[in-house]
Amino acid sequence: MRRLLILAIAAAASLFAANVKLYMKEGGFEVVREYKVEDDRVKFYSIERSDWEEVPLTMVDLKKTEEGITARQEAVEKVSQAVAEEDEARREMAREIRKIPQDPGVYRIENGELRIFKNAESTVHTDKGRTVLKVLSPVPLVPGKAAVEIQGEHSLNPITGEDRPEFYIQLNAEEQFGIIKLMPGKGIRVVEKLTIVPVSKETVEERQSVEVFTRQMPGNGLYKIWPQASLEKGEYAVVQFTEGKINLQVWDFSIR
Repeated sequence: MRRLLILAIAAAASLFAANVKLYMKEGGFEVVREYKVEDDRVKFYSIERSDWEEVPLTMVDLKKTEEGITARQEAVEKVSQAVAEEDEARREMAREIRKIPQDPGVYRIENGELRIFKNAESTVHTDKGRTVLKVLSPVPLVPGKAAVEIQGEHSLNPITGEDRPEFYIQLNAEEQFGIIKLMPGKGIRVVEKLTIVPVSKETVEERQSVEVFTRQMPGNGLYKIWPQASLEKGEYAVVQFTEGKINLQVWDFSIR
């Protein structure tokens, strides 16, 4: 839609630039296809009357006319540049998408090369111990407190020199996804805290979500995701989940 709008503006600007406003010193102007100065006369082709006419040179404000032509030409060039930049951006995006595997997961393009992120193994930590979280068969929980954790205090997937990293996520199901900040712990990082409500068995999940932009890409289930604001140094993860089901998939990274 944006590209169609730019093209429409470019077409209108080009059409408008084909005609010229020939300004008169006493005020007003004639819309002309072209004009030329011959001795003490200005000859012009009138758009309104579809014929050649002429007026004394002393009646025409040539400076204002030429300034108007220059301004319109600059406007046309800016729109043309915007169209060219839009086309290049679309081609670059297409080149990136061709590099992304169709397999579910999280990916980045760094210096033109594909970087594949490994799905981190998550465990559910309760007062009875730790149990590996399985996406297809979530861990049964009893009322109380728990936490979803991943091992290690620091990610093995550092991102340096960039604080608004862009990721591609290929979903394997119609689920929610986003970027979260991981909470530090001793030997672990906490992905989210859980509260299982007695009687209703409702699960309340608490995670530190990052405000993100998302863009659906051509293809089935492929999205681009990136933070709205710069990320502070620390531990983060791209996650895919269904609220209330405790079925997180986690791809961790750190901002160094």
